[in-house]
Amino acid sequence: MPEVRGVGVDSETRCAHYDTARDVVALKFACCETYYPCFQCHEAVADHDAVVWPRARFDEPAVLCGVCDTELSVTAYLGADDACPACGAAFNPGCREHYNRYFER
Repeated sequence: MPEVRGVGVDSETRCAHYDTARDVVALKFACCETYYPCFQCHEAVADHDAVVWPRARFDEPAVLCGVCDTELSVTAYLGADDACPACGAAFNPGCREHYNRYFER
């Protein structure tokens, strides 16, 4: 599994901020090419401001399933219907409310 930085990150990428059974996604930030479970973890741990993943790179791996360690492109993640296409693990549908913090619109 790629390194996932954050606060209280568990083996399936849950963190101190989001730790339900469905919070098993980590997202790569363009500013540091590093995975974090959430924007709050980036704010807490990184020494720089967050930069969202650019639209021009949506076909590159930038989302990590914490259950099976599959890296997904943003395009695959956004089209995944709240479940990992590789292992079927359920993703938190509430994450949609924060997409602007991770992906360029």
